[in-house]
Amino acid sequence: MRRITRIATVGIASAALALSATACGGKKSTDTPSSDGTAKAAASAAIAYDIGGRGDQSFNDAAYAGLEQAKTQLKVAGNEAEPTDGEGEADKVQRLTELARKGNNPVIGVGFAYAPAVKKVAAKFPNTTFGIIDDTSVTGPNIANLVFNEEQGSYLAGVAAAKASKSGTVGFIGGVEVPLIKKFEAGFAQGVKDTNPNAKVLTKYLSQPPNFEGFAKPDLGKAAAQGQLDASADVIYAAAGLAGSGAIEAAANKGAWAIGVDSDQYNQAGLSKYKERILTSVTKDVSDSVFNLIKSVKDGKPEAGEIRYGLDKDGVGLADSNPEYKKMTDLIAAVDKAKADIIAKKITVKTAP
Repeated sequence: MRRITRIATVGIASAALALSATACGGKKSTDTPSSDGTAKAAASAAIAYDIGGRGDQSFNDAAYAGLEQAKTQLKVAGNEAEPTDGEGEADKVQRLTELARKGNNPVIGVGFAYAPAVKKVAAKFPNTTFGIIDDTSVTGPNIANLVFNEEQGSYLAGVAAAKASKSGTVGFIGGVEVPLIKKFEAGFAQGVKDTNPNAKVLTKYLSQPPNFEGFAKPDLGKAAAQGQLDASADVIYAAAGLAGSGAIEAAANKGAWAIGVDSDQYNQAGLSKYKERILTSVTKDVSDSVFNLIKSVKDGKPEAGEIRYGLDKDGVGLADSNPEYKKMTDLIAAVDKAKADIIAKKITVKTAP
């Protein structure tokens, strides 16, 4: 099983700092010296963060890791733009427009919420490549749709949860009840039930659209997890961005297992206090998707259309950083078998509950 380590090497800013940053207030492009020692403008890429911003220990930080990798390996400059609380579509349009006007290429919207803005702005900048993560609803000759089989990774998490649970009750917490997060729920519940038909899966969503605070408030995740723990759940899987850190805290304090999401949360500095109780994490190789798109633009062959990352390409999976996880040989064998069966199409994972 592949161990995800790249994200763990990136220094993480505090969540508070990320949430307080203003739109388009990210880092400035820098000049890189040429071979003769004179300064010349570097190629520049930009990412616009989703709710929770950089420092969420999860989704946004994975995108940031890809940008940092591109800055180091491809010698491109990087710009970042943070979301604002309660922002609307016009704010996202303005953010992407400013990033494109400044010459960034590509410009990447982190999260499906950027779909309407990407559609509008990409048409105005036909020579700029726009990436959008977790969305295929908007298309165009200069739009790259970076998407993942989240349900497949979540199925493996369900297998792991069912094998690790002693009470026979596990919990799923979704940040916002939207189709993307329901893919996580569907895969997880199917994995649990296929492994232990008698297991009980408790499900809780933290907010309903158009209220997206369920991705941003750890106290909501903590309260939801506490409710599930009180109902005998001993494994909690949260697909809730920054709010998921609250669920991890609650599970750890109770001595239960937590399953992280998007990044290998066992290795996230901001969660180090609880790492011993983070059994595993469902990883999405968002960092590679960001890096690959930036590289394609730099190479003069920009990606466009749907670019999908699944188990067959190690685009999703389970992290194995926790030494306790590695000791669970029966669990690992069950996860490995499930992974092989999904890749071989012996198991079809649901995308809706």
